[in-house]
Amino acid sequence: MQTKDCFYLGKIVKKHSFKGEVVIKLDTDEPHLYKNLESVFVELGNNLVPFFIEKSSLSKSTMFRVKFEGVDTESDAEAILRSGIYLPLTQLPKLTGDKFYYHEVIGFTVKDLNFGTVGTIININDSAAQPLFEIDRDGIELFIPMIDDFIKKVDRENKTIEVETPEGLIDLYIN
Repeated sequence: MQTKDCFYLGKIVKKHSFKGEVVIKLDTDEPHLYKNLESVFVELGNNLVPFFIEKSSLSKSTMFRVKFEGVDTESDAEAILRSGIYLPLTQLPKLTGDKFYYHEVIGFTVKDLNFGTVGTIININDSAAQPLFEIDRDGIELFIPMIDDFIKKVDRENKTIEVETPEGLIDLYIN
């Protein structure tokens, strides 16, 4: 399994006991969806390695306590500490309406209700304070903040996102 075929679920943040249990901080708004997992992929070096779950429990909203098969000591747990946890993209819950996963909209065409066709989403920049659509318009790179008030419609069938941006925002990049 490769990282591009998976989504990031969280990170092993600490050891929980001397019997190899670890605590995973889940990176999700809906941690309860993942409380009955049978296995996960643990990022070790540049590889994703499957780990099977013996037992688990959800505590403190996004903290997930896990006992993996074969991880039986404190030193075993230490070896996987701070590792990323991944699941296959096929295990993502389906979103409907105007909600979407970032990876899902790469390649979608952005249309502004006032401006018209803006361009194609090439990336989502989520390293800024506000996530941004990175859009290619014939070699010109534009950034549109991913603000709920701007996003009017997500059309998965036609691979388009309709936005309504403030007057002049798009013109800043083109003129």
